[in-house]
Amino acid sequence: MSEALPGALPKGQNNPQQCPYGLYAEQLSGTAFTLPRFKNQRSWLYRIHPSVQHSKMIPSEVSGLGRSKNESRTFVVEPNQLRWNPENVPSQAEIELNFVNGIHTTAMHGDPCGKEGLAIHTYRVNSSMEKRSMTNADGDLLIVPQQGILTIRTEFGIIKIEPNEICVIQRGMRFSVNVENETVNRGYILEIFSSHFVLPDLGPIGSNGLANAQDFQVPVAAYENKQEDWILYTKFGGDMFEMHQTFSPYNVVAYSGNYVPYKYDLRKFCCLNSVTYDHPDPSIYTVLTCPSHESGTAVADFVIFPPRWMAMEHSFRPPWFHRNTMTEYMGMIWGEYDAKKGGFVPGGASLHSCMAPHGPDATTFANASDPNIVDTQKPEFFDRGLAFMFETCYILKVNEKALKGDDIQHDYQDCWKSMPDTFDPENHDQEKFSKDNIMEWRNNNSKKRKL
Repeated sequence: MSEALPGALPKGQNNPQQCPYGLYAEQLSGTAFTLPRFKNQRSWLYRIHPSVQHSKMIPSEVSGLGRSKNESRTFVVEPNQLRWNPENVPSQAEIELNFVNGIHTTAMHGDPCGKEGLAIHTYRVNSSMEKRSMTNADGDLLIVPQQGILTIRTEFGIIKIEPNEICVIQRGMRFSVNVENETVNRGYILEIFSSHFVLPDLGPIGSNGLANAQDFQVPVAAYENKQEDWILYTKFGGDMFEMHQTFSPYNVVAYSGNYVPYKYDLRKFCCLNSVTYDHPDPSIYTVLTCPSHESGTAVADFVIFPPRWMAMEHSFRPPWFHRNTMTEYMGMIWGEYDAKKGGFVPGGASLHSCMAPHGPDATTFANASDPNIVDTQKPEFFDRGLAFMFETCYILKVNEKALKGDDIQHDYQDCWKSMPDTFDPENHDQEKFSKDNIMEWRNNNSKKRKL
């Protein structure tokens, strides 16, 4: 709870006959009323104007997070491994992009009308949302900045986030995004239509580790009492609508409850890792999850790969080659990913769909397999980058624009083309086999052994 004026929160009840300071009481419910108490999410907002005072909502000509009235989008299944270069942020002289129209949808599954599924977006922003506000009736938004500082004004107060931090704006919350620099604002968004994000269960890990609840921050109440014209955008059923009102939507003087926007500093994540052998599953790096109806399976996981110690003996330390029933979308915040040397760069992205094989590129495999380069008897501190993953149990459909745009890497599969043929049926000495064959491949990449 928080109040911008002392005594603005009513004493003893949520909705008294008359609220302090002549405020209006308004409840924002993020879950069904009848959900069990430990799952129920709602907040009481005490505001200067009730939020029902606005013009009729009409289809908008502005696109971005939702479709405009003049826009159609085609999403198709794509089984290939996909990777994209970073998108350039244009200048205001070229095109003005705020957080309403600066969002591009890459892939999605499901239907927001059925509150089932998710969508993945990127954003490019070079201007602030002056006298504009946005509400997403379709789901929660997890915002991951890659470049630039965002100041997000919400009904609950102000949240400021920078790269290495994330913010979650939950369903139905009004917000505006302002930028400090007009040239370097870029990042990623995960939108979930189903339920809400929660901390993952720790199971055998116990009571400590990963993201700790006390490290999440919520805003302090702050209000505007201004009579001025505002445009309010609403994403509803995948489409964008707009309406007008004559006062600031950020007129909440106090609030109480557990349905709030929040931020988290990824640098506070407590990594866990193997200290004996083998590379653990990426789920060990889950920050937030949105559970599905099937126990242990996520609508979406938000996973990070931060700086950490690696101390696995006799082990291939980078991620292994694998095919996964889950779909994995990865982004890069800064530095490099320990399974890719080039190609996957900050601001870029990759998508490995259900059962699409993927793993370290040829150079990473050669280096990590060579005892002369990686001595697994010694621990290594990886501090060269911060990557993340949006993982989902769904097969995503990809926006045709993302498949045909200038940023897609049509030669992505080539990063595995030169994988060495190291099979030798006459040599079962694992350690000698690795040294001899990797060295041979490094000396003559194109040579193939005849069996």
